Amino acid sequence: MTDHLTFLAVHAHPDDEASSTGGLYRRLANQGVRTVLVTCTNGEFGDAPGGVKPDADHHDGDEVAAIRKVELDAAVEALGITRLVRLGYRDSGMMGWPQNDDPDCFWSTPVDVAAARLADVLAEERPQVIVTYNEHGFYGHPDHIQANRITLAAIKLLDYEPTLYFNAIPDSVMVVWRERWAAEEREKIEEDAKRGIVHEEVESGPPDEAEFEMGTPDDKIDAAIDIADVTDAKFDALAAHHSQVADSFWMKMGREQFNQVMRTEWFVRATNPLALDGCSDDIFVGYR
Repeated sequence: MTDHLTFLAVHAHPDDEASSTGGLYRRLANQGVRTVLVTCTNGEFGDAPGGVKPDADHHDGDEVAAIRKVELDAAVEALGITRLVRLGYRDSGMMGWPQNDDPDCFWSTPVDVAAARLADVLAEERPQVIVTYNEHGFYGHPDHIQANRITLAAIKLLDYEPTLYFNAIPDSVMVVWRERWAAEEREKIEEDAKRGIVHEEVESGPPDEAEFEMGTPDDKIDAAIDIADVTDAKFDALAAHHSQVADSFWMKMGREQFNQVMRTEWFVRATNPLALDGCSDDIFVGYR
């Protein structure tokens, strides 16, 4: 029985729901599980139409947010998500950007304030399973880090303990992805060179102490979800976010290759109220 199950993910921006949990959302929806998405920001500092970057003088964050609102609605439909909650905070930009200091941005919002709003949603929905990012926000984005912080704080306000997972990529998969990204970068440099655009060589130095590894050791993965039968829906959800991911490595694969490659989503447990052990292929292991 699945009619008593509720899944909820806390994501930072429109499109994050599709990249790390798109397959899981669609799979659970197909099983009759209630699925809830909390999107924390409006995504103002994504690319504007024409690929205009956030640091350009003519970049209009409000215009970007309006576009991404429509795109998120389309992705939610593709994934069969039952309820979408927009917290409506302003995008904080990447770490170190001046937008971090905007008092209306998510990063500047006191954790307890945002956590209280999220806790209200959690109390309404009472999900058994919650997903968000780890303490690094997976790749260091301040809005992802803040999503982690408010989720942990909100859970403490509940009268029960759900199972919390962080999205993850196994080290063995990250190696392959890095090779793909490096190959794409080489191809871009070669194509630019043919057009007379020369890229300056960047000398590699010692790694920054603040850097962290995005991958997770394979033996630390607690849930490996087979999404092979719903990769079409995940591709459609990503494609719905056309303004941001049109040039991404996902879209460059094309649907056929995407369906062959993107067949699993991975997670690690951050809380373990059921004392689960080992890696499962079911995010609701122990609840059904």
